[in-house]
Amino acid sequence: MAALKDEYLPHYTYDDYIQWEGDWELIYGIPYAMAPAPVVKHQRISQRIAYLLESQLLECTGCTALVATDWKIAEETVVCPDNLVICHEERNEKYLTQAPQLIFEILSKSTALKDQGLKFELYEREGVRNYVIIDPQSEVAKIYTINSEGRYKKVADVTEETIDFTLNGCKIIFDFAAIWK
Repeated sequence: MAALKDEYLPHYTYDDYIQWEGDWELIYGIPYAMAPAPVVKHQRISQRIAYLLESQLLECTGCTALVATDWKIAEETVVCPDNLVICHEERNEKYLTQAPQLIFEILSKSTALKDQGLKFELYEREGVRNYVIIDPQSEVAKIYTINSEGRYKKVADVTEETIDFTLNGCKIIFDFAAIWK
């Protein structure tokens, strides 16, 4: 059997994406369903991350914590990270137009391969300064930071440690033990 060629695969754009029902991501023109909906543990962890980020950024006027917000990277690439921090003023009301400084992705069976591979490479290429991959099953967070060559370097695997993130002059002291409770 001959291998499928790219020309036979569907290729979608943002105009297609905004018409779809349900939760989707679009990466390099290929749609990825975000179904089924996240489980309770995933949502609890995301809520705790959001709370911790928001409380750490109260004094920071340049950075904002967000939950599940579309980031339109190109006409054929729109992702929706679980939790993120932007350190720019976003003028677009529908989606982000610039790279976040910090992204948290919470793994699930349906998204783990994409989050650890495709999105890892995409975020690295787009210059997301810090990428945190949360594994709810093992309760481990893998933390990556962009190095001077523009490549992700693993900072640590943490469970109950506190890690400092410095974003455009704002400091986030993130207590990873608090997300598992």
